[in-house]
Amino acid sequence: MSWPTGHPLSRPLPTARLGESQIADVLRKYGSLIALAALLLYNVLFTNNFVSIGTFNANMTQVATIVMVAVGMTFVIATGGIDLSVGSLMAIAGVLAPLFLLDGQQFGAPAVGLALAIVAPLVATTLLGAFNGTLVTVVGLQPIIATLVLYLGGRGIAQLIVDGELREFRNLGSPLIPSFEFIGLGQVAGIRFQIIVMVVIVIVAAWVLRATTFGRYVLATGGNPAAARLAGVPVNRVKMAVYCISGLLAGIAGLIVVAINRSSDPHRVGEYMELDAIAAVAVGGTPLSGGRATILGTFIGAMIIQLLRFTLIAHNVPDGITRMVIAGAIVVAVLTQRQRST
Repeated sequence: MSWPTGHPLSRPLPTARLGESQIADVLRKYGSLIALAALLLYNVLFTNNFVSIGTFNANMTQVATIVMVAVGMTFVIATGGIDLSVGSLMAIAGVLAPLFLLDGQQFGAPAVGLALAIVAPLVATTLLGAFNGTLVTVVGLQPIIATLVLYLGGRGIAQLIVDGELREFRNLGSPLIPSFEFIGLGQVAGIRFQIIVMVVIVIVAAWVLRATTFGRYVLATGGNPAAARLAGVPVNRVKMAVYCISGLLAGIAGLIVVAINRSSDPHRVGEYMELDAIAAVAVGGTPLSGGRATILGTFIGAMIIQLLRFTLIAHNVPDGITRMVIAGAIVVAVLTQRQRST
């Protein structure tokens, strides 16, 4: 219906309303990046010694393993799944590594023992990721139930391997220990090696998800599995692959944690990591329903949570309030995703 010229309803909408709509769109699209920038600016202005290599290394090392696990979680969630077993897989990797570090000559050459201490745990966690994938794709269990099996049983396996005891590396008396500890404590040009590993994982994962056929298959599988099958996407193999990726990255994170701590505790390694990883994915903008994903967003989400924690602790805010603020940030992020989807 058209209105006569001069009628109040014939006038265009006020520009203020259009501006508000545009601002809302920007906040929904770039909200996590804006939040990260605001946290950085606040700390630069009001937190002592924030702009220093020491503070940079401290924050990045604390978030590195979370980002690694969260990247694998992003792939799983993008297919419409979830992986609750990542913390237990980290513990398994952590207790397997010392078994190959006891004697530098037990495998003929020290380099062989060191390589096995890294490769064998990663193979084990990747195979356990394949076990999760099998329960989902072959047995037909819901992902939350399938991965709950190793969430509970995996840490039990780790405890059985070492009889439930803490293994401290300095008590092993092996010449391989310093070389192994480099993955957690070593530095390259003043930057912790684990930070470099994290950056490489983020870059490779982002490229895979955005620029490869496998990445498109992952998103198609999470968006509409039935339609993806009709389009020729090997849905079950894609799901199997993402759980293997999640297991592999959890194994890498587990090795780094035990290298940093110089000990392997089956009770504590990877504890609550699954929750941290899921939170990073949610805050970063990947919907938990699947079909869309952003690796860079996951990295930003993990950094937001870490900087929130660091900022509140640096300004003497009690731990209880810190946890509540982080929980509130997660709620806001999920609500923002819902508005974006709508």
